[in-house]
Amino acid sequence: MFKRKKEKEVVITAKTKTIAVGLDIGTTKIAACVGQRNNDGNIELLGYGEYISLGVQRGQVINIVKTVEAINHAIKQANASSGVLIDTVVVGIAGQHINSFHVEGEIKRRDAESEVTKEDVKMLIEDMFKLTVKPGVQIIDAIPQEFFVDDYSDLKDPIGVLGTQLGSVFNIVTGNSQHIKNIARCVQKCNLKMEGLVLEPIASSEVVLDPKEKESGVALVDIGGGTSDIAVFYNGILRHSAVIPIGGDVITDDIKNVFKGLIKDNAEVIKLKYGSCIPDKSKPDHIISVPGIRGRPPINIQQMELSAVIEARVGEIMDRILSEINHSDYLKKLGCGIVLTGGGALLHSIKEFTEYKTGMSVRIGNPEEKIIHKPDSKINNPIYATALGLMVMGIEKDEEEYIQQKEEIREIKKPTKDPEKPKPEPKKKESVPRPKYNTWDKVKGMLESLLEEDVDVDQDDDFDN
Repeated sequence: MFKRKKEKEVVITAKTKTIAVGLDIGTTKIAACVGQRNNDGNIELLGYGEYISLGVQRGQVINIVKTVEAINHAIKQANASSGVLIDTVVVGIAGQHINSFHVEGEIKRRDAESEVTKEDVKMLIEDMFKLTVKPGVQIIDAIPQEFFVDDYSDLKDPIGVLGTQLGSVFNIVTGNSQHIKNIARCVQKCNLKMEGLVLEPIASSEVVLDPKEKESGVALVDIGGGTSDIAVFYNGILRHSAVIPIGGDVITDDIKNVFKGLIKDNAEVIKLKYGSCIPDKSKPDHIISVPGIRGRPPINIQQMELSAVIEARVGEIMDRILSEINHSDYLKKLGCGIVLTGGGALLHSIKEFTEYKTGMSVRIGNPEEKIIHKPDSKINNPIYATALGLMVMGIEKDEEEYIQQKEEIREIKKPTKDPEKPKPEPKKKESVPRPKYNTWDKVKGMLESLLEEDVDVDQDDDFDN
């Protein structure tokens, strides 16, 4: 639930306009975006906040105290710019601990003489969370590919098909339990509730990719500060996801290490301002002069040498990205090629370089087509794709729940033919079988149990003392 500023104190609910907040806990920054659906049916950005991230390494929360401090700063800014008092967020998850694998699952339906229902699909998906995984590993999402019902296969939507056995091949996404717990703990310490935990490239795809691209086949590559996240879509379905533990920070470190005397902030600035992924596009006689520290002589860097350092590392990243896409078995099916987003997409000539390295069509993914914002807003930038995508998913999830509640109320109010018969009990709440929403409640329960484990441990420690 959200509230407007104190002078109004108007509670915003799904009956008025749904408001949601996306929280991106990244390696270089913490970003929070607040938005709602406006009267025209478009999603409008109300405000946002960001703060430098000091407690996260390669997408994983390492220092809880520093991360909590950064989240509080970002939320405070988002509060001020949007006029919304925030207490609930949708959070992204990434990091090198994220893995995925495919496995087939199926259930035997209780009533073989009736058609497959939403409840059957929900049971099938929930059943996948019972899979045995390694100790210390937690299932984050179970994404169905095409379904099958008895002898009918390759079904995008099995609802309404008559049959006994219902199944699908699932893309199971897992993460390290401790790293997941650290995220939940940080959010809890900020006095926030976590509405959902979403794989970051899935969130980014909501505001960066067109549904037609997902249908034709596309690989979304989100090059962040600590990692590069890959999501391969085909026929509208997420087919493969992977995390490469190299991002833009490694390029910055390379520059800092090659050109002695630079500090990281300066290396980051000259990377984005003067660097290029294609050295031939640099001026051979252009010298970049960076002031020395405490009166020391300036550091002079040739622009072509700077670009050569960038080219080497970006080339490695692209080789690993291409290897992952090839591993997905969808390399030859990606009619729309690659879409680059994240901070790494801001590198000069990275579009042309990626096309040369992969032989595929490439475009830079900006969220401007999906989000309405003020003309002077800096949010129209690939680095905010994840936070904006999380915000959009939160809005759509709340709207979906509100529609379901209205349907349940309408069902209860229906008059019965026989007045002596009691009114039917309300139907159980069920999620539309879409991969991006139907596991949220399951994940929320998992997060609550992880945090309860912490409470139990703390209580035991107090007793011992």
